[in-house]
Amino acid sequence: MKVLVVDDEIDIVSLFKQKFKKEINAEQAEFYFVHSAEEAIEYIKGLHRPELVLILSDINMPGMNGLELLKILKAEIPRLTVFMITAYDDENKHRLAMEYGADKYLTKPIDFEELKAAMHEFNNANNNLMME
Repeated sequence: MKVLVVDDEIDIVSLFKQKFKKEINAEQAEFYFVHSAEEAIEYIKGLHRPELVLILSDINMPGMNGLELLKILKAEIPRLTVFMITAYDDENKHRLAMEYGADKYLTKPIDFEELKAAMHEFNNANNNLMME
């Protein structure tokens, strides 16, 4: 599973690599990291085909925020799965995220067991769709 993590916090890279060490070593997950919504758009545009299967995006970032990114991504690549992550459990942002097409809404600090379960569930559902 190829995952793009979009978060302005630089520490997120080492945290994800630590928490997903087993999955990375077993080649069950590949993580790519960008630190802004604008970088995410450029990264995705640079792909020759939709290689990513999941995007994990923070909501509160300088410049374009995660909700704006979500709206653009779902308009351009509707089948792309996007999980939104935020440090502020704001009911309005949650509503907007779901309205814009978020597939999951998580709060920080990230419960990595919950995230892994959601990723596993998504991956199984995605594999079943591909087999049909």
